Amino acid sequence: MKNLMILFFLICSVSGFGQKQLSLEKKLEAYDAYIRQGMTDWKIPGLAVAVVKNNQVIFAKSYGVRTYGASTPTDNHTQFSIGSTTKAMTAVCMGMLVDEGKVRWDDPVVQHLPELKLYNPYTTASLRIRDLFTHNSGTGNTDFLWGNMSLTSKEIVKKMADIEPVYPLRGGFIYQNIFYLIAGEVIEKISGKPWSAFIQDRIIKPLELKHTVPLLASSDKSNISSAHYLIEGKTEVIQRLSADNVGPAGSVYACIEDMARWAQVMLDSSKFGNVRLLKSETWKEMFKPQVVVPETQFYPTMKLVQPSWTTYGLGWFQHDYKGRKVNYHTGSLPGEIAMHAQLPSEQLGFYFLGNMDHAELRHALVYKAFDLFALGGDRDWNKEILSLYSTLQANQEEAIASMFSNKIPDTKPSQTLKNYAGIFSNSLHGTITIVESGGALSFDQNDVVKGNLQHFHFDTFSIQYPERWMGKGLVTFHLNQHGSIGSLKVADVEFKRTK
Repeated sequence: MKNLMILFFLICSVSGFGQKQLSLEKKLEAYDAYIRQGMTDWKIPGLAVAVVKNNQVIFAKSYGVRTYGASTPTDNHTQFSIGSTTKAMTAVCMGMLVDEGKVRWDDPVVQHLPELKLYNPYTTASLRIRDLFTHNSGTGNTDFLWGNMSLTSKEIVKKMADIEPVYPLRGGFIYQNIFYLIAGEVIEKISGKPWSAFIQDRIIKPLELKHTVPLLASSDKSNISSAHYLIEGKTEVIQRLSADNVGPAGSVYACIEDMARWAQVMLDSSKFGNVRLLKSETWKEMFKPQVVVPETQFYPTMKLVQPSWTTYGLGWFQHDYKGRKVNYHTGSLPGEIAMHAQLPSEQLGFYFLGNMDHAELRHALVYKAFDLFALGGDRDWNKEILSLYSTLQANQEEAIASMFSNKIPDTKPSQTLKNYAGIFSNSLHGTITIVESGGALSFDQNDVVKGNLQHFHFDTFSIQYPERWMGKGLVTFHLNQHGSIGSLKVADVEFKRTK
């Protein structure tokens, strides 16, 4: 009998049954300690976490400092980038217009934005409002339009006419930011207000999100977190990248106190006090699976979670966990990260804000919260996720090192350095200017991406970026039939020399 009792307690411990008997206070203490340990493991200078349960904020806490090397701590009003978790807000904005009868999810986009032109006339005519939110337009990644170029929002949308599709409309899934920008243009066309004004008037003000702003340009510079990157094992502050020109895809800055409230609203059928953002059926539409997401386009974390299905709603990735549906989304700009997650069946919500590039502690804290506050279990998600992503990072670094190890020694350029100087253009990717000065070459793409060139081998040069977090690249010059430099290639994109 004694052995049976020992076995019973062992089973309870392993299954997490004993964990469920912890008081909420003890669970919160355990979660706080777990966050602190994870913060050390991932070398994160500052972060903030919120957990909501049964329409109550049970945890909202900030950790660390706003800027590495400085002593100013984060607090629950410190603004962080929420990145692509903005997308759910943009979907809600469109849902409001649906509720007002001004647009339908299955309306053709050109019905409301007739100036829109995509590369394929069929796609232009057939693209629906719903498609703007589901990453299945047939277009490949187009982040270079806002990351490597100085274009206004409207110029970016106009450029979409030059992007060749890589799969048929609704025939696949490639994550897209620009179609959320197009959604913002539709919102402006219908409402008469820019997206930034619409979200301010219809979401931020009614929900009393006092420390939330739609654009970096309007952020609180007196209490905003810096962007950080881990470079050769050391934490460094990096220059922040603004996403304001693709605002509807990811430009909102907010504090954890406000995002805890937003998590409540998104769990509670879009209600807050006497405010309801959406009709019940429209709120439900946000979370209906719209497209199946292939494994290659989902988060690497799923190698550990091993879901039976993965889908995307309107601004939400989705999968199953322990038989329950999960809605979630990350947000990532260089050096700034966020994550919003829901376990609707348990009325549990989670939000994470952080200032270290792709510190995937955010994933670990999601599943730890699900286990600790709802489903039971004592799996060490941080240990497993740290191991998974460390391996992925090592593999990536090895691939880059291998590329640069293929250098052929004892070669020299075919031309004098001044002959490489010039302007090289690509109708889609813009202009690269090569300048020779003092026996050295410099690289400038669209006055956005800049660096110095060092000879690698033959007519290939390595690009040394002043922002070390960007790593290194290669540019190869090609001769024309006259034996002079006629073009160059960067990342397999050809730029032809202009006269």
